[in-house]
Amino acid sequence: PGLGQCCGGAVMILAERYAEVPAEAEFPLARPVTAKGIMPPRVTRAREKAEAVEMVEGWLIEALATPSRPLWIWGAGHVGRALVDVLAPLPEFAITWVDTGAERFPEDVPEAVTILPTAKLERAMALAPDTAEHLILTYSHDIDLALCHAALTHGFRFCGLIGSETKWARFRSRLGDLGHTPAEISRITCPIGDPALGKHPQAIAVGVAARLLFNQMQKDSAPVIRATGKTA
Repeated sequence: PGLGQCCGGAVMILAERYAEVPAEAEFPLARPVTAKGIMPPRVTRAREKAEAVEMVEGWLIEALATPSRPLWIWGAGHVGRALVDVLAPLPEFAITWVDTGAERFPEDVPEAVTILPTAKLERAMALAPDTAEHLILTYSHDIDLALCHAALTHGFRFCGLIGSETKWARFRSRLGDLGHTPAEISRITCPIGDPALGKHPQAIAVGVAARLLFNQMQKDSAPVIRATGKTA
């Protein structure tokens, strides 16, 4: 209130000095700060469910934050770079960025992003978990098609493809020729982003990010799309 702000809440600050976390440390960490004696049952229960940092009965509990959503971005062009710029700061995404050569990536790739240069992008699909989310936006329609085919064969949680309605109509036909049913093909979202925001790479990235975050809100009710059983 003294600063003229209306945000509510409170913050507790704990200052500690230590050389390093022991190599055998088990996360979530729990250690006494103002408490003494053995860990009480309530702290034990809180530790098992911890997802952040909290103080319970004088014990400090710290969870190890790890990304929980594997996201594969296929293509390091203008839109791919814009997507990485927007999505990399979000802590829940474990981003793997794939393209046909190391020279296609910028020099300043965010530290948390794993780059994967490979000549045959569709073969790399097998490396992704079948719970991954995919954004396909390479420089080649042929590569995009091969990746869509590989994704439908491998399985995914979400798959988005950049393109126009005309491109998607052609892809639906060609994916059908490859043996995928209309229901299976409809699992792919095309075009991606929000058309109302425009076609600028950053505008597309903002629309895609909003869609992914909305998907996260519905993750408990959204089924994981498993492999169709076809061979790539």
